[in-house]
Amino acid sequence: MAEAQTRRALVGVVADIRSIDGHSYHLAGEKYMAALAHGAGVLPVILPPITAGRGAEEAPFYDVEEVLERLDGLFLPGSGSNMEPWRYGGVLDPDDDSVRDPQRDATSLALIVGAIERGLPLLCVCRGFQELNVALGGTLHQNLRLVPGLTDHRADENETHEVQYARSHRVRFAEDGVLRALAGGATAMVNSVHEQGIDRPAQRLIAEGWAEDGLVEAARVADAPGFALGVQWHPEWRYAEDALSRALFAAFGDAARAHARLRPITRAAGETDR
Repeated sequence: MAEAQTRRALVGVVADIRSIDGHSYHLAGEKYMAALAHGAGVLPVILPPITAGRGAEEAPFYDVEEVLERLDGLFLPGSGSNMEPWRYGGVLDPDDDSVRDPQRDATSLALIVGAIERGLPLLCVCRGFQELNVALGGTLHQNLRLVPGLTDHRADENETHEVQYARSHRVRFAEDGVLRALAGGATAMVNSVHEQGIDRPAQRLIAEGWAEDGLVEAARVADAPGFALGVQWHPEWRYAEDALSRALFAAFGDAARAHARLRPITRAAGETDR
């Protein structure tokens, strides 16, 4: 008899819209996909940030509930773009020339809210962490280096990726938090590759980690029925070489597989959950 096939947990990854040689592409970084596939043991699938329109009232062209019903988890990756300030009640700084991606904004915010309501396992990284906060009603600092008391969390653009993503500052974890348990200690060294960050945390978020300057760098959704975490750093970067990153992706994968076992599916003959 043939060996039983295994169906991996399916995790949606929200893509960016990027212009390359004058053409627009839907992209998701390979480093995220590799960490999900090999670190979490799930099957990542790219979710295109296509919207019904490009105005202030844009929404995903597809039915969010229909998409989420087919998934076992949702992952919000980092990006080279920043959210549009109007989404969290801010006003665009005229000197801010950051790349924007309004279609990703609209897609991510809708999917985050829907995922939390369904109890779908959720992991948000960097821009994804900021999207989580905004989706639940929080606000962002547009430029951390201009905020008194906060440090510049950007990486040096002139350095190699190895230097940019090297662990550069310490994060302190809440005593009773999920991340402290995953880290196996009160603090951990993380990388820092972002220019924006949490200003006012959403009421539904419970802060789990703080940088040395006091910036919130990790949080969980207080009333989420399952795994729902966000971190400001990049655990996907060389995840296999970092104990906390390995633990974080493993925990997310476990949550996605647990969700898959509870979700009714149609299986082929001999197929089992993994």
